[in-house]
Amino acid sequence: MIKIIRKKVKTLYTRSKIPGIEWSVNQYVGCQFACKYCYAKEIVRREESWGTWVEVKVNAPDLARRRVKGTILMSSVSDPYQPIEAKLKLTRSVLRFMDKRNELMILTKSPLVVRDVDVLKLFPRVEVGLTVNSFEGKEKKLFEPLTPIQRARINALKALYEEGIKNYAFISPIIPGITDVEEIIRETRDFVGWYFLEFLNLRKAGEEFRKNLEEEFPESYAVLTDYDKFTSYLRSIKDVLKRLNVRVEGIETHK
Repeated sequence: MIKIIRKKVKTLYTRSKIPGIEWSVNQYVGCQFACKYCYAKEIVRREESWGTWVEVKVNAPDLARRRVKGTILMSSVSDPYQPIEAKLKLTRSVLRFMDKRNELMILTKSPLVVRDVDVLKLFPRVEVGLTVNSFEGKEKKLFEPLTPIQRARINALKALYEEGIKNYAFISPIIPGITDVEEIIRETRDFVGWYFLEFLNLRKAGEEFRKNLEEEFPESYAVLTDYDKFTSYLRSIKDVLKRLNVRVEGIETHK
C-alpha cells in the first residue's frame, strides 16, 4: 500500500545544481518504484520507508504556467511516470500548461511516457530519456523489483523515436559485472539519439544496499571500492564507447 500525501505548494520550478540544467520540476516527491539504490531517499527524508509514500503537488498544473528561462529537467527526486500517474495524470497536466518555449528534458523508467506523445510534440525542444541498466532476474529483484522491465523501456525509446521525439538512454546505475553497457548500446543505437552513463553512487545508495551488494555480488562490490580495479573497468567502458562510436554526453563516476 502506498501512502498518498496531497499538498499545495508555493512553487514548482526550483533552481538546479545539475550542469546545463537551470530548473527542475517535481510534481511528485517520492517514488513508487522504490529502487533500493536511489539517491533521492537520502535527499527527501520521511519517517516512512522509501517507496511507501508519494507526495502529490495538487496545484502543480497552475504553478506550471510560470514563465522561467532555461533548460528544465523533469524530474530530479522522483519519477514523473510512476504508477500513480496513470490515474492522476498530473504530469500530463503540468506538461499541458508549461511554457513551450523552454527546452525540456524528461527522465523516467516508465514506458507510460509514450502516452503523452501528443503533448510532447507541442514542445519544439524536448528530449525524453529512459533509464536502462540490464537488471533482470535476481538483480532486478534485489535492486528495483517494482520498476517496468527493461524490454518495455527499450520499446518506449523506439516508440518515441518513431514518433519523432528526440530521445536518450540513461545507462544507470552501472554496476560492474551486471550492467552490460555494450549490449545496451548495440540493442538501442539505431533509435537512440545519445547516451549518458552513470555509475552506482555507492555512498548515497545507503548502508543496507551496500551490504546487500557486497554479500550477493562481491566481485562487483570489489571493483566499485578498489581504485585500481575501478580505473581499469572505467577504461574498458571508454574503449567500448570509442569502438561503437556513439554520441555520449557524459560519464558520471561519483568518484
